Amino acid sequence: MAEQIDRVGVVGLGAMGMGIAQSLLRAGLEVHACDVRDEAVRALVAQGGHAAASPAELAGKVDAMLIVVVNAAQTEQVLFGENGAAFQLKPGSVVIANATVAPEFAEALGARLLGMGLRFIDAPISGGAAKAATGQMSVMAAGAPETFDACTRIFDAICAKLYRLGDQPGQGSKVKMINQLLAGVHIAAAAEAMALGLRAGCDPDALYEVISNSAGSSWMFQNRVPHILKGDYTPLSAVNIFVKDLGIVLDYAKKSVFPLPLSATAHQMFMQASAAGHGGEDDSAVVKVFPGITLPGSRP
Repeated sequence: MAEQIDRVGVVGLGAMGMGIAQSLLRAGLEVHACDVRDEAVRALVAQGGHAAASPAELAGKVDAMLIVVVNAAQTEQVLFGENGAAFQLKPGSVVIANATVAPEFAEALGARLLGMGLRFIDAPISGGAAKAATGQMSVMAAGAPETFDACTRIFDAICAKLYRLGDQPGQGSKVKMINQLLAGVHIAAAAEAMALGLRAGCDPDALYEVISNSAGSSWMFQNRVPHILKGDYTPLSAVNIFVKDLGIVLDYAKKSVFPLPLSATAHQMFMQASAAGHGGEDDSAVVKVFPGITLPGSRP
């Protein structure tokens, strides 16, 4: 049995990162954290965590760090930017990267860290803020078996399902990419269906109830349409996330000369919503691209 890591850092205390850090604390691990928002760090300290002023400072205090940021650029900045962590981590420390990134980025990052004497797990996450807060996420991960063994307590704390997808970084990101293809298409399809229903004069609450219990339903329909019905576009996952994630999907397919007509259409819908000023709203705000409808919670 590998020696277990119990000093863990979390960089990024957003909707997912805060829940991850709290889950690690509940499991009895020593948790250090940093975030660009001081109030988020203070909130975690009040629950028993330890503050770090920068990724570099955090790196000197932990044996594994989770990078829970938005994209590849932020992951790169955390590790190799000013006050980056990579050069302060002790040899043999583990970097667990949780952002949705292009598979080739994850592959290159793994090789770069290995060359520095560090260990790496490519570990994008799914489940949203609610499942992060309860330690019930799904994690799509790839890395060396001995590295997983050392991180057993970490993954036991943060996820209900850990999918070990091979030894090579990039495999986790490939599976997450496919998940995001489906998630984005399903949200766009749910928005389109509700928009047509509203235009046709259907009662929106009745329409949601019927479809949720019929063959046309999906997890995204059941999860996102209530946001539309309430007229509440507080971002849990923003429109711009799917501008990015479906962009990753389409870029990968383009390099493979592989057609993705549904993904391309959904991407354009999210792009249209973002261009109209809704990029920071909940991804269900993609429904706002449809003309001639009165949305719940809005004025006629």
